[in-house]
Amino acid sequence: MLDLEVVPERSLGNEQWEFALGMPLAQAISILQKHCRIIKNVQVLYSEQTPLSHDLILNLTQDGIKLLFDAWNQRLKVIEVYDLSKVKLKYCAVSSHSGVHFNSQAIAPTIEQIDQSFGATHPGVYNAAEQLFHLNFRGLSFSFQLDSWNEAPKYEPNFAHGLASLQIPHGATVKRMYIYTGNNLQDTKAPAMPLACFLGNVYAECVDVLRDGTGPLGLKLRLLTAGCGPGVMADAKVRALERNIYFGDSCQDVLSALGSPHKVFYKSEDKMKIHSPSPHKQVPSKCNDYFFNYFTLGVDILFDSTTHLVKKFVLHTNYPGHYNFNIYHRCDFKIPLVIKKDGAEAPGEDCTLSSYSKWDQIQEMLGHPMEKPVVLHRSSSANNTNPFGSTFCFGLQRMIFEVMQNNHIASVTLYGAPRPSSHTRAEASAH
Repeated sequence: MLDLEVVPERSLGNEQWEFALGMPLAQAISILQKHCRIIKNVQVLYSEQTPLSHDLILNLTQDGIKLLFDAWNQRLKVIEVYDLSKVKLKYCAVSSHSGVHFNSQAIAPTIEQIDQSFGATHPGVYNAAEQLFHLNFRGLSFSFQLDSWNEAPKYEPNFAHGLASLQIPHGATVKRMYIYTGNNLQDTKAPAMPLACFLGNVYAECVDVLRDGTGPLGLKLRLLTAGCGPGVMADAKVRALERNIYFGDSCQDVLSALGSPHKVFYKSEDKMKIHSPSPHKQVPSKCNDYFFNYFTLGVDILFDSTTHLVKKFVLHTNYPGHYNFNIYHRCDFKIPLVIKKDGAEAPGEDCTLSSYSKWDQIQEMLGHPMEKPVVLHRSSSANNTNPFGSTFCFGLQRMIFEVMQNNHIASVTLYGAPRPSSHTRAEASAH
């Protein structure tokens, strides 16, 4: 049985690990994988058809805990303990160094025990539909179950002028506990990533695609990193940086802008080469192109094996239900478009694609591709099946959109002209 410390508005954890509000999904999964002998039977719950409409949930079934992640930014929003019989819980007040248990096999989490551990708060709120009392602290809520259905009517707000509904009955025990940010569980949002979650990595707050009239030129990345003073962790704070990367940039350009990649991957074969109109497509290359994989940015950068210059960018959206889910953090990209209206001499309409755009919306803006899609079926080996099925790749305006079966975009591959002139660079930066 897990023995965990509750920190309102912040975290649930122990000396080895903690789930902190604002933590990226990939980091929480990494903790679960590392401690898989202790934390078992974890479910991943999400909406297959509409993944942005519901929170993404990690359900620790053996321990009665749910971790609710915001579907858009994939950071931890709410920690719910839904079965207190499966876990020990303690609260460490600022004045004491060791936490005092308010829930264990020997201590029942009654209203009296919660009052003793956490102190006074506002009166409880009775929810007739759920037959539950909700007791709210800042960043922490408890839901109490009534002992008897017969007691329920007197707790209705209109009974005895509503005064009984303010008092939680003696002996009532906690059915659920929630840790979140702010004063209201219903309106809570995932906070910014805590400093403790950076772990020396650089994250992308947003990625803007730089382009001209013909297509993409490169990427403008707004990066976040935990910078600190000389040897003083207490002075640490989140620093924001902006970096531009262009087609035709060298390895050295990219390394100086973004730092070392998490991994370098050499292409052993080019499965898309068969779709090329080039008569030399079957001639084997003496060298292999290679990717810089930046997992926390959600970006891959492909370099030409001969010139060692950037030739492609791949932006990953990290939707659940895709074969590469949880390898990359979501790249929150924006791609500006100028849509020219037929027969109109006036300037075209400005539109923006994002990592949340769906394929049917993109087709409305860019038009339907002339060619049929390439079907992409990933598997780790020849005998392995991919439980998520195939994806479809469509090419438009020097961009390849990988589309999932639920109409969401799994990735966007950008390819384009060689390194632009200094004049073009200045124009792109200005935008």
